[in-house]
Amino acid sequence: MRALGINIFMIPVILGVTGIFFSCVNDLEKIKEVSSIEHAPDEATRDLNVIYTDSGYAKLELTATISESYNETQKTKLKDGLKVKFFNDNGEVVSILTALYGEIDKKTGDMFVRDSVELKNVEQNKVLRSEELIWDKKGDSVYTEKAVTITYPNMILYGQGAKTNRNFDTAFVYNVKARVNK
Repeated sequence: MRALGINIFMIPVILGVTGIFFSCVNDLEKIKEVSSIEHAPDEATRDLNVIYTDSGYAKLELTATISESYNETQKTKLKDGLKVKFFNDNGEVVSILTALYGEIDKKTGDMFVRDSVELKNVEQNKVLRSEELIWDKKGDSVYTEKAVTITYPNMILYGQGAKTNRNFDTAFVYNVKARVNK
């Protein structure tokens, strides 16, 4: 009698569980439509800190408040402030690049920065300011066609466009507008 009582209660449970497993079918395309947000990043990071090395030596350190990676466009967007420290072969900081916004092309490694851009040579105490800069990683050049101001300890240069390297030890300023000695 007792064995019969257990079987009677088990039949609805078994049928219910079987129904749950076989009645649930999800269409993957419908799930993607519901769960994906258009133009959302594939990865997002807050307070990013990355050190790039070559043969065990630090070449640059990148920090950013917000980092968003997009696989489809092969871009990483850096938002709300970024800083790049460039190191020499002795591991010393040679120059510092800061901006409010940046984009890194994952294919080439090139970086585009804009908004309150500053490139500072630490050793020579000079600062290049512009609204945007592009760092060509392969050619190791930093350039812009926008208006620039370069502040040296003893003078200020104003121009339209400039080209330098990531260390900012020398610079070519195009269409120099003014040279003011301090």
